[in-house]
Amino acid sequence: MKYRLFITAAASTLVWLSSSVMAKADEGMWMINAIDAALEKKMVERGLELSAGEIYNADAPGSSVADAVVSMAFGCTGSMISDNGLLITNHHCAYSDVHGLSTPEHNYLEDGFWAMKADEEVNIAGKSVYFLKRVLDVTDEVLKLQADLTAEGKPAGSRKLSHLMEQKYKEETGLDAWLSSMWRGSKYYMALYEVYSDVRLVAAPPVSSAAFGGDIDNWEWPQHKCDFALYRVYTAPDGSPAEYSKDNVPMKPARKLSISLDGYKAGDYTMILGYPGSTNRYCSSFETDFNETLKHPVNNAIRARQMEIIKGWMDADPEIRLKYSDYFFSLSNMQECFSGEQECFERFDVVEKKEDIEKDLQAWIDADPERKAKWGNLLDELRKKYLAVRDIEKNSYYFRETMIRGSQLALIMRRAHNPRNTAGTGEKMLEKYGEIDLRLEKELLEYAVGVFVNNLDPVFLSQWQKDVIADFSRDGECDVKALTDALWNSSIFTSEEGIARLGRKEVPNEEIVADSLCRFVMDVKSTAFNDAQKEIEGTPTILELKKEYTHALYQMRLEKGIVQYPDANSTMRITYGTVGGFEPRDGVICDWKTTPSGILEKYQPGDFDFTLNDRQYLLYRKGDWGRWGFGPDCRDMYVNFLTDNDITGGNSGSPVLNSRGELIGLAFDGNKESLASDAWFTPGYNKCVCVDIRFILWTLDRYAGMTRIIEELGL
Repeated sequence: MKYRLFITAAASTLVWLSSSVMAKADEGMWMINAIDAALEKKMVERGLELSAGEIYNADAPGSSVADAVVSMAFGCTGSMISDNGLLITNHHCAYSDVHGLSTPEHNYLEDGFWAMKADEEVNIAGKSVYFLKRVLDVTDEVLKLQADLTAEGKPAGSRKLSHLMEQKYKEETGLDAWLSSMWRGSKYYMALYEVYSDVRLVAAPPVSSAAFGGDIDNWEWPQHKCDFALYRVYTAPDGSPAEYSKDNVPMKPARKLSISLDGYKAGDYTMILGYPGSTNRYCSSFETDFNETLKHPVNNAIRARQMEIIKGWMDADPEIRLKYSDYFFSLSNMQECFSGEQECFERFDVVEKKEDIEKDLQAWIDADPERKAKWGNLLDELRKKYLAVRDIEKNSYYFRETMIRGSQLALIMRRAHNPRNTAGTGEKMLEKYGEIDLRLEKELLEYAVGVFVNNLDPVFLSQWQKDVIADFSRDGECDVKALTDALWNSSIFTSEEGIARLGRKEVPNEEIVADSLCRFVMDVKSTAFNDAQKEIEGTPTILELKKEYTHALYQMRLEKGIVQYPDANSTMRITYGTVGGFEPRDGVICDWKTTPSGILEKYQPGDFDFTLNDRQYLLYRKGDWGRWGFGPDCRDMYVNFLTDNDITGGNSGSPVLNSRGELIGLAFDGNKESLASDAWFTPGYNKCVCVDIRFILWTLDRYAGMTRIIEELGL
């Protein structure tokens, strides 16, 4: 038997691991309602001890694991873990809620939120959770409806079809109905949900625990994050869904997950149920190349500089940190994700791998006269279209990343510029001003103006913009700072008097439209780029060709008997794999788990991303780990661990289950090498980063002292 040497976060600790546990991952985010005998057999071979019916069974409510898994409004995943409506998910899924409750006096992001009593649980307005009740194959019904509408000369697009089908099933069942297209219309499924909208925050650790390592560790390994939060779902006294009321009671869920304190080891079976948001694995080599060489380089460079500006101000001022933490969190996660995708596309030769698939696809098309008549020129047309729109798309990216989302102030001006937007001025607008800092916004705007002026094709500029830029240009170079200062200093949106007038709704729309700063931001319209692209594309459009490409690829695999799954689209999926680490990479070998000793090694007083409060530092050194099945030393407790489950955004908060369907952790991140997985799954590199449920329980027990929750869980 061969062995490989693994080095943990503690540099002095060596871990020997048998190479037999380094099995290649099985790709796939499989539809929960499509676990057939072949898929069940594969999972059993990996170690599953349940039947397919114990994972999903719409005909026996409460009998399957899927009944305990919920969608957090299709942004994250959660799961029920008590008979009193307790729901667990990731802290980063609750980040906006915790941020919204925080004030300089009660900074729950940095101090943690702990409802020590039931009446301290806080309702989160607008929060809903979705319990899946059933999934139906409605392909034939949708295609018939589409044909009937077309025959009657009525609109038969996807929005119309979704509206009519969802309305019908909602009326028939009383449940929320969501129609999903699989393989771009090759198949259609209707998901039926029961929705609960009284959801209350129960617990959220401080970011020094939940997000230890910050952006530096994001998408990396090893990590040491206690990334969890607890909510509670409430119902009307009769158990039915209800809006928030003080008379509501904790939900009695049909199913809860059992928590395992037995742990796991490398090679153990794992499965994850959740709601992955979107993947694009049926994309062509042309689209992949377009993203790798044009879209991502432009967008990532701009966002990286925006992050530098915001972080500089956040590090200098705690009040600015609190104001911008939620915005920065979203921006950094997006920038890290797409910059990693760009790197992984190149590293793993994804374009070339897609081209190999397309060679097979073209040969399959050419082998049949009917297919050749339908799709013979499909690949060549796609290639030409993507080449044709590169320049216009590049301009649109520069515009959107600067004038639309380049600053928070730009968003305020856009709302005010629209006379139909009642929140554009008045108290709602003043609330938005309370969430920003104008000094920071000016620096963001100056950067946005510089990128805009120096990169946008002048053909898209209005004559007024050209004249203003010319006034501040010498020898063909614009003085961006002087231009920004002039626009800023003359604007009603940047002066105390102007903002006060806007808040009192004393500024007529004509003055808003004429405001020089607002006009500079607004004079170019998104429609200019859309119209130019439509003219270049002609027909068929890229979108239409992408649909045909997916149909052709789906049909080829279907005829060849290749098992396939549709792209993720926020419907419930199951993915299975095993616990385990990486193959050795460039001489660096990492363990598949981390411990609190790694937290203490990374700890840097004064560094916000790697800081600990005094209580955390003391407990990590001398915590009572034994109660949760570990030895007394901080090297004995598991914090995070790796599996090779196939996940993506939307799986955040998903339960990580063992072979018996018991909860052993929560999925919260991927690794840098997995960031090509939107378009391509790379076996041996794609990893799911999980937080150990026992570390979560220890945090609730020893750090937070939430005895009532530990008792509620029967632990």
